[in-house]
Amino acid sequence: MIGFLIVLLGAVFFCFQNVIVRILFNEYTVAGLLQTGGFVVPSLPNSFLLMAMRMVLVVPLVSAMTPLFYPALWWDLKKLGQQQHRPDLIRSLLGGVFMYLYLALLYFSVGLIPTGIALTLFFTFPVFTALLSWYFFGDAPSRFRWMVMGLVLFGSALTVPQTGLTANALGVGLGVGSGVAYAIYTVLAQKSFEQVHPVPYTWISFAVTLVLSCISLLFWTQPEAIEWGPLWIGGLLSAIATSSGHLLNNMGIRLIGATTASIIGATNPALTVVLAWFAIQETLNPLQIFGVILVTFSVALLSREKRK
Repeated sequence: MIGFLIVLLGAVFFCFQNVIVRILFNEYTVAGLLQTGGFVVPSLPNSFLLMAMRMVLVVPLVSAMTPLFYPALWWDLKKLGQQQHRPDLIRSLLGGVFMYLYLALLYFSVGLIPTGIALTLFFTFPVFTALLSWYFFGDAPSRFRWMVMGLVLFGSALTVPQTGLTANALGVGLGVGSGVAYAIYTVLAQKSFEQVHPVPYTWISFAVTLVLSCISLLFWTQPEAIEWGPLWIGGLLSAIATSSGHLLNNMGIRLIGATTASIIGATNPALTVVLAWFAIQETLNPLQIFGVILVTFSVALLSREKRK
């Protein structure tokens, strides 16, 4: 039960970071008390900016916290620099590239469509993961998996907004694209974990995301005056949420195992909808709520079936 609660709390932190991004892009009344947000226009360059600001804080936080539960972090990173471990290092770096890509796409999507919908579309990634695993590892999906994957896609379709088709079509496409990028990331991780521990692999992913986010800022132009103070506050809160979420998730995995933790993590879309409703009064219609519930339930089924 303790492990379950730890992973669930970690999932809440992950949802919290997405709501923060939504507030930075759009003005809301937070908790019905404070009118704030809308500090930057939702665009891909500004997504790079927010991601870079978050990662420049995340990497030091993770570096400080990780040795508390995995003291061998720096030794493992040093070992990856050796010639015989070069293929493992290349796979780990490539994983970081796809982490950067899925985060950038998800950030932009969250800025264009409601947070719960963006995250629900992102959570179609198990479908793409199953297809990629079939292609690269010969792990053909069973009839049950095909059924569940169909439910995931159907539930995601129900969450698509019905108004503002131009902006929403882009937001929906980016949300699904982030899921595809994350699926590639997970397939790379599956292969890398044969030789590399998940903790240093995750640290490398964060570090690569930080570097690529900073490089992306070379193409960023400041079109108007920006309130840097609120952006840095949002970046700090997001960094704390990200670091805490990964720390709690890793602690929970150690207690209850990765499979059970992934099933709990499948509640992220529903948790995000609840958190967005509470924090910024972001509402969904009944059909969209049903879609969120269906995707959450379907991903949990897919994760449980893989356990068998």
